[in-house]
Amino acid sequence: MIMTPLELYGRRLVAGDITEDEMQAKVVDTLQELHLALKELKLRPKSPLFQRFGFFKKKEFIGTPRGLYIHGPPGRGKSMLMDLFFETAPISPRQRVHVHAFMQEVHQRLHQLRTGKNRKSNDDPLMQLSQEIARESRLLCFDEFQVEAIADAMIIRRLFENLLDLGVTVVATSNTAPVNLYAGGLQRERFLPFIDLIFNRLEILTLEGKTDYRRNRLRTVGIWHMPTGKKANEELNSAFKRLTDGCMAEPKTLTVQGRSLFVPRQARGVATFSFSDLCEQPLGAADYNVIACLYQTIIISNIPALTGKDRNVVKRFSILIETLYEQRTKIVCSADTSPDELYTEGEGAELFKRVVSRLDEMQAEDYLAEAHRPAASKVSN
Repeated sequence: MIMTPLELYGRRLVAGDITEDEMQAKVVDTLQELHLALKELKLRPKSPLFQRFGFFKKKEFIGTPRGLYIHGPPGRGKSMLMDLFFETAPISPRQRVHVHAFMQEVHQRLHQLRTGKNRKSNDDPLMQLSQEIARESRLLCFDEFQVEAIADAMIIRRLFENLLDLGVTVVATSNTAPVNLYAGGLQRERFLPFIDLIFNRLEILTLEGKTDYRRNRLRTVGIWHMPTGKKANEELNSAFKRLTDGCMAEPKTLTVQGRSLFVPRQARGVATFSFSDLCEQPLGAADYNVIACLYQTIIISNIPALTGKDRNVVKRFSILIETLYEQRTKIVCSADTSPDELYTEGEGAELFKRVVSRLDEMQAEDYLAEAHRPAASKVSN
């Protein structure tokens, strides 16, 4: 029997996986209402007119409930609550996606529809794609919702309006209030109708509170564990469990510029890699950008002390850390030595001091308190 969000939230409270939070509890109540509304959702057969002319390839829904847009400061539990809702959702098919990966796929599929052999001059590719997505997912959950790329901003209103009209329920979390989305972006006036759409078609919830749970957890698990070995591995495993609320982990394969990028273990915005996975393989800035974009926290095991013979490895590690830093991705690492002793002799040792500075800053309270700032990236999964 499928539990409800309220039941699962209560179970995790009793288990000690999460702590009682009045603001979270209010959001759970709203998620519970949406869960029950979705449970009662009934399919309406297509009308004969729609069947005859084929206006919609997907059945419509009667009384599709309003979705949710949950926003607030980082670390207050937005992603955890959305995952809880998604896990217990009584409808399928459903999909939990990162907005950047979703929009990248949208652009790829639109291009295919516009250039395909079966393309008709009077077809609306965006509506056609909306119908395809609506067939694939009755529920779409977006974590860390934000809009940065102008290409996304120009089509997102029509896309989401189509999806909502086709009966798709949307739930999104964001560090940004709707009115501040795409702030300062090019041609923002063309984006403003999307903000109106959010207010008109979704329920807006604010999740605030004084406790930054993510920062507290990172502080508790520690950032830099040394030396490498059994004890450090146990600490990293414990950190992963703590940061994901014990959620079951699974591997994932991403596609970056036509190449496969394997993520050995990931769950709830946290991914684990060995140093070898990231820096001893032919990866580059595009790969690291995707990782930094999709995951709020990266756990890196077995960082060795480096020598002048490791020139390419040092270069990759430097690019990796700079990319994670720029997007405010958090790290938990095990290493043979402290950051300032990682690379002291060899070509570029002087420049490596910048990496040391970044690693030091990434352990500071101010950095841990900052929101994740994923940049647009080209990824499919």
